[in-house]
Amino acid sequence: MPQLAVFSAKPYDRLYLTSGRASELLESSTSGALEIVHHEFALSVDTVSALHKDTLAVCVFVNDTVDAAVLGALSEHGVKAVLLRCAGFNNVDLKTAEQLGLHVANVPAYSPEAVAEFAVALIQTLNRNTHRAYNRVREANFNLAGLLGKTLRGKTVGVIGTGRIGVAFAKIMGAGFGCRIVAFDPFENDELKKYGEYVKELDELLPQCDIISLHCPLMDNTKHIMNKSTLQKMKTGAILVNTSRGGLIDTKAVIASLKSRKLGGLALDVYEGEGGLFYHDHSGTIIEDDELMRLTTFHNVLVCGHQAFFTEEALREIADCTIKNMAEFVSGGDCSHALVGKPQRKHSIPLRT
Repeated sequence: MPQLAVFSAKPYDRLYLTSGRASELLESSTSGALEIVHHEFALSVDTVSALHKDTLAVCVFVNDTVDAAVLGALSEHGVKAVLLRCAGFNNVDLKTAEQLGLHVANVPAYSPEAVAEFAVALIQTLNRNTHRAYNRVREANFNLAGLLGKTLRGKTVGVIGTGRIGVAFAKIMGAGFGCRIVAFDPFENDELKKYGEYVKELDELLPQCDIISLHCPLMDNTKHIMNKSTLQKMKTGAILVNTSRGGLIDTKAVIASLKSRKLGGLALDVYEGEGGLFYHDHSGTIIEDDELMRLTTFHNVLVCGHQAFFTEEALREIADCTIKNMAEFVSGGDCSHALVGKPQRKHSIPLRT
């Protein structure tokens, strides 16, 4: 029986991919003749060998490796499609996928409010020191010294990247908290203009803002968009938040900025070296990433494990869209979320007898 191999599968992936609307869509589109196989480990050139000979497609997440070598191995195993259960596709070599005739599709949007709300939660936690207050009270320490924050109303918030998540974030901070919103994106979004204004250059945004939140994809022109030079142009004492992709920030540069007191606070839900670390329990081992460990020593730094998307609503949307992408690929029709390739013919899946 043809298989869909799901890599980096957690219990919640199994639950949502095999229940509700996703399950109904899979059953109706394949007549039950497609088996979903879950692998807890990540996809890499070393784990391609785990695929069954009948694997038709693989389903991957943000930290799976889908480079040229892996795509070549997938093609040799007879895999025809790569389905991402996320929006970002920086871990996929799309050019190689196209050359090999592989179909690639993503989930372009899933509850943008989930990520936007988490970015706001990080800001509030960092600004009002609720993480430190929580730990103090657990030790019966009710001293307020060192917990002083700032009122958000009237502050200038910079939004870099104004897709669905960036706009949702701007709406909360602008319409909700009464902040002034300044945005930068080469492609302006009319929806954002309801809550703030655009600037033409990034350098114009940086010195204005008390808070800067990153909501752009990771591409060649956005890698390390926050670096030694751009961090130096920020307002002294400003807070930087990243719930998008870890590679947007130069970790060495941000550590130096924190040490010099230029950067007033840092909140990360993503980290450029997160692959192999995030989504796993390392509490009983020694983490060898010195830069990540250095970040955790700052009292004005928050690091979370890439959980901004992690809501019931978002997981349901991810599962439904992933299975929809699979169904459209199997049917041979146009896939509305295809990044590479369009099926040229219906992929035959025999009915279960």
